[in-house]
Amino acid sequence: MEAEADDPVWDVVVVGAGPAGASAAYAAAVAGRRVLLLEKAELPRYKTCGGGIIGPSRDALPPGFELPLRDRVFAVTFSLNGRLTRTRRSRQMLFGLVNRAELDESLVEYAVKAGARVRTGVTVSRVEQHGSAVPDRRTVAVVLSGEKRPVLARAVVGADGSASRIGAHVGVKMDQVDLGLEAEIPVPQSVAEDWSGRVLVDWGPLPGSYGWVFPKGDTLTVGVISARGEGAATKRYLEDFVGRLGLAGFEPSVSSGHLTRCRAEDSPLSRGRVLVCGDAAGLLEPWTREGISFALRSGRLAGEWAVRVAEAHDAVDARQQTLNYAFAVKAGLGVEMGVGRRMFNVFSRRPGMLHAALTGFRPAWNVFAQFTRGAVSLADVVRTNPVARRALDALDRPQS
Repeated sequence: MEAEADDPVWDVVVVGAGPAGASAAYAAAVAGRRVLLLEKAELPRYKTCGGGIIGPSRDALPPGFELPLRDRVFAVTFSLNGRLTRTRRSRQMLFGLVNRAELDESLVEYAVKAGARVRTGVTVSRVEQHGSAVPDRRTVAVVLSGEKRPVLARAVVGADGSASRIGAHVGVKMDQVDLGLEAEIPVPQSVAEDWSGRVLVDWGPLPGSYGWVFPKGDTLTVGVISARGEGAATKRYLEDFVGRLGLAGFEPSVSSGHLTRCRAEDSPLSRGRVLVCGDAAGLLEPWTREGISFALRSGRLAGEWAVRVAEAHDAVDARQQTLNYAFAVKAGLGVEMGVGRRMFNVFSRRPGMLHAALTGFRPAWNVFAQFTRGAVSLADVVRTNPVARRALDALDRPQS
């Protein structure tokens, strides 16, 4: 897909066409601005991702958007490194499952319908806010590999993933980096039917690790995640996990790995007229490493504030708009991340306690179900439930 360049300067250029970038492009285009979305791959393209769509993700989608669901989850089987297995069920749907290639392509199509233009197969090498490539102080130059002329914009949104070049320009700092390994395993109909409507979450043998099975029709998405630096142990965990599930005899159609990166609390979210969102900003929930809802929500905010940055007539005004964007992110997603960090600390030290609570204590299961449906956030639970707040305070105390 090629964008028409009938004007030398775009209002907003978005780099990266995942959920964050597509949401940013949609938000800016709906506001009536000239928007260009750049993506290095051709769409659709595979992305390593469990593909769980919880309530906050659903609620952050554009009006009228129909999720390309592959399955609807009504039950969760929990296990503690393969032991103490128990299944919890719900009469209401807990969350949905998608293939990221389908979700991302649909979100981009929605942005295009809103008026955004798209260029695929282009790689952004860097952005420049000063120098000969920049005609004035209100303009950012987006330099593309192999092209002599940069793309010019009044504002840029970086949504180019966890190894973001735009994030490097902004100076994003990460304080938690994890390795996820995943396999897409085609299975016979009898196996697929056994998993339909049910997922598995296994609390793993490494601190802070867990595994998952997400059914998507005739394919099971099976993966594990653990701290970066434990590559060999994480690989063994995946192999053991697949083996004890009885899936070792099925050949994966895709085997992949990726790093998830979680921002430091003092990490910047902008520089000049450049904003970052989603994985490029390190925005994800630190405990579960859920990132789709954070991408959709931060992408929408980035698109809305990029419009204001594009309208800014000087550096002072642009700076004020980027500060407003940072405040909006930190007041919502930042608070959720803070609670998620505390939950991760507790989980890393006491996975058995968490397993016992979810499988044997109905109020804990009820909170989990409400969270996946989007009725409450982890921050809501801690803020409004004194018992939960005191429990988290007690469990998250530094160990002597």
